[in-house]
Amino acid sequence: MHKYFFILSIIIFSYTGLLPANAQCKINNTAFQSGENIQYDLYFDFGILSARAGRGSMQTTGANYRGVNALKTVMMLNTSGLAGNVYSVNDTLTSYIDYQLRPMLFTKEAKEGKDYSIERQSFTYNGNEISIRALRSRNNLEKFDEVVTTDKCTYDYLSVIAYVRNLDYTGMKKGDKRYIRFISGRKPVDMYVNYLGTSSIKVNNGKTYKVINISMNILDDAFTNPKESLRASLTNDKNRIPVIIDTSLKMGSVRAIMRDVSGLRH
Repeated sequence: MHKYFFILSIIIFSYTGLLPANAQCKINNTAFQSGENIQYDLYFDFGILSARAGRGSMQTTGANYRGVNALKTVMMLNTSGLAGNVYSVNDTLTSYIDYQLRPMLFTKEAKEGKDYSIERQSFTYNGNEISIRALRSRNNLEKFDEVVTTDKCTYDYLSVIAYVRNLDYTGMKKGDKRYIRFISGRKPVDMYVNYLGTSSIKVNNGKTYKVINISMNILDDAFTNPKESLRASLTNDKNRIPVIIDTSLKMGSVRAIMRDVSGLRH
């Protein structure tokens, strides 16, 4: 019954225009700019271990990708201390988006435990069709190299953060949600952005912010709890700074709490 309801809801959304074509993928960015630099403290929860684990950052700069003016965002996650000794994580995620927030290129270089992996997703737009070349290697062995096509706006791990920072939450109520597509590995999957209301949160720079709380429901086996695969708290102002990001994966969970920010647009 639940599966039937989900399929029916997707069909309804398709006819009401909530599944946008490529021509509707362009979004006006009002939240952030080149020069923004957000620094995070990381906290990992691996079941038997829950502790401060290291540092993270998310920096945005201007760039040029294949002759197109773009914004380049780099997120780095690095463990240290006891958590790093139990399970080391040194990840670098890079995303190029155009000025209308359409993803162009996403890469992830990850050293996690004893594994080293490289992931790449490149986006090509042609009319209402989007082609995504997705490849991954692990420990120098190719896992896949495929091209998938879709007519739905599709986002990677970093470009989806840019997307949710520019959503209009005016008038939304708890339980309201927005549907988008997300590329997970080599396949597009369904995602919902769920509005959880507002609150006030004190973060690691000592300041208290009024925030908009959201969760992302990613319907993919890589996430243990599809109803709350990702949570974030965005400042309830023009900057929409992600001051807290919670991610749940099979290995456990990681929380990033902002400790410093500079280069804000507003």
